[in-house]
This record gives sequence, C-alpha cells and structure tokens, in this order.
Amino acid sequence: MSGSLLQSSSTTRASVDPDALMRIKSLKLRAKTVVEGFFSGLHRSPTHGSSIEFSEYRAYVPGDDLRNLDWKLYARSDRYFIKKFEDETNRRCYLIVDQSRSMGYGSIGYSKMEYARTVAATLAYYLTLQHDAVGVLTFDADLGDFLPPKLGAKQFHQILVELSRPAEGKGTDIEAPLRQITSLVPRRGLVVLMSDLLAPPEMLRKQLAALRARGHEVVLLRIVDPAELDLGIADPAMIQDVETGRQIYVDPAAARARYTERFTRHRQDIAAICESNGVGFYELLTNMPLDQALSQLINARNQLGQRGRRATAGGGRR
Repeated sequence: MSGSLLQSSSTTRASVDPDALMRIKSLKLRAKTVVEGFFSGLHRSPTHGSSIEFSEYRAYVPGDDLRNLDWKLYARSDRYFIKKFEDETNRRCYLIVDQSRSMGYGSIGYSKMEYARTVAATLAYYLTLQHDAVGVLTFDADLGDFLPPKLGAKQFHQILVELSRPAEGKGTDIEAPLRQITSLVPRRGLVVLMSDLLAPPEMLRKQLAALRARGHEVVLLRIVDPAELDLGIADPAMIQDVETGRQIYVDPAAARARYTERFTRHRQDIAAICESNGVGFYELLTNMPLDQALSQLINARNQLGQRGRRATAGGGRR
C-alpha cells in the first residue's frame, strides 16, 4: 500500500487518509486498501491476512477474552489471533445504504453518499474475507434493489455493482427499509445502517425496537459532513433545502444558534434511543479514516458472537 494513503492515529495503527482514498476511482480498490491497511497495521505486515487465514481465526480486538487467544499461532507468527467459534462463522449481515438527496452534500471534495458507499464496500469486502454472507439494500424516498446475503466473491462484485449505480437523490424514508428488513429476515443477523439519519427520532425508536425484538444486532453509522457541525453562513442569504428544493431566507446569527440547538438535540435523542434498545451508534465525519467504521463493525460482530454463546450456554434462548 502506498505510504501516502496512511496517516498516524491515536493508536499504534496507521489509518487510511480519506482524502487520498476518495481519489481512487475504483470502489473495489478503495475497499481493499482500507481492509488490507487495517490488518497490516494490526499485524505489522503489509501482505499478511488472506481470506483463508481469517476463515478459521480472526484478529484480536481489544476487549476480547484473552483465554481464546491461540498462543501457538502467536509463537509462530508474533501476531494475536482469536479462535472463531461456530456461531461466529457464516454470519448474515445486511448493509443498508442511504442514497437520498441530503446524502449528496459534501464540502470537502466528495459527498456523504460517496463516503457511505465506500464504507459499505469496505464492510462487504471484510465480511467476504471472513466467509460471512452479506447483502445490501439501498434507499432514498423509495426502496432500491435488495440483494439478499450470500457468500463469496461473486456476491461482493454484485454489491459493488449495486453501490455504483447512479442515485436519483430523492427525499429520505428510513422507515421503509428498516421495516422491510424486519419483515424479510427470519434469522438473526447483523444490520448496519449508513445514513445521515435525517429522520424523526420516534420513528427510529419504533423500527429499531422491532429489529432488536427479532434478535438482530443493529449498528447505526451516522454519516456527517464536517460543515454540518457548524452552520457556516457569514451573511444573510437565500439557501436551498436539499431534500425539498425550497428556497429559505437565513439570518446567520439567529439561524446558527437555532441550527446548533436542533442538531445537538437530534443527535442526543438518537443516541439515547440507540442506548435504550441496545443498538450501536457511531458518528462518522466524512474526513475521518474509514478504518474506524471497520473497527466498529468488528466490535459489534464480536458482541453478537458473545451473545450467541451466552444464549447457547443458557439453553438456546435468544
């Protein structure tokens, strides 16, 4: 991997510079760059970590039970691996990607939608290496195509094709895809929603509770452009609502205070809903390295495996 794509992080692992990554036109190459960079940082080798190796072992993640470390493998490789349990294999994962008009916004050379697609491709590539079944569902105001989870490289290629389709960029309806996943998916799995979450919190509460009641592990990755953290308008202006196309007059001082208050309250409401329902909630700024999204998926996936083992130990309850 080119050294120009790497930047140091707060940990000992190098991170992939998102600005350099987004200049790569191939979505597949972006995904491979993030995943291979992630594992090379963990294991101090740019070439280690094939799909065969990780089908029986997975990389150690801080918080894992040290009793499950394979010390013989560590002695041979000087790298930490956890033995995979049976219920951690062939996991079904559903990637839900928001392609609404608001996701087309971007202040740093690429949009939230492009960032979310790259996150989805990265997670799909990682899960394919892990021999897990992965599917994808895209949406805006309407549902897009749904690819049910399958194993293998051919499925990963189909996911890339789906993620690369031009988006119409209509309004947002998060309720429909969550409701569809709830109704279509009979087996417990991992549901990962990538969206800017411009939706009523109470609607999210209802749909997330329904998913959790079916036994699914759910992770929300909220995609936020850095400019959305602060309404950067210095002078009075007419602005266009990206969802409705309506022109709105804005007075900077009053608008900034009102915007900050509503943005903060909306974020806090979603975080509280996720916490009360046992849903993972992570906010990804589009200038953040994408391997952080991968770390969050691995953590959520490990937690699902731990819950499954506890349920089995307790007599198969779910």
